[in-house]
Amino acid sequence: MEERAVKETTDDKVCPACKHRTKERSGKEKRDMLNRLSRIEGQVRGIKKMVESDVYCPEILIQVSAVNAALNSFNKVLLAEHIRSCVAEDIREGKEETIDELVLVLQKLMK
Repeated sequence: MEERAVKETTDDKVCPACKHRTKERSGKEKRDMLNRLSRIEGQVRGIKKMVESDVYCPEILIQVSAVNAALNSFNKVLLAEHIRSCVAEDIREGKEETIDELVLVLQKLMK
């Protein structure tokens, strides 16, 4: 499948510093995402302490598995919101290249 660059139009919200598209999130959405990431960050710090404390390998592996599950859950929520908002809006506006972008993202997530 041919990769096509995502076209940026003057209608797109673009970060002036890096020229990447941005997404405005509601306060609740942003807060929920940051809370989830903070919990995951805490779990990772806990794993680091376990390694520093020479905890038995299987116990660390179980915690790593929990972090992986939390990150997968975060990805599912973020992907669903992306499809409901960004992708749906772009398709309504006739921006078919968004489908190609979504396919590429899904391919990367499924590796």
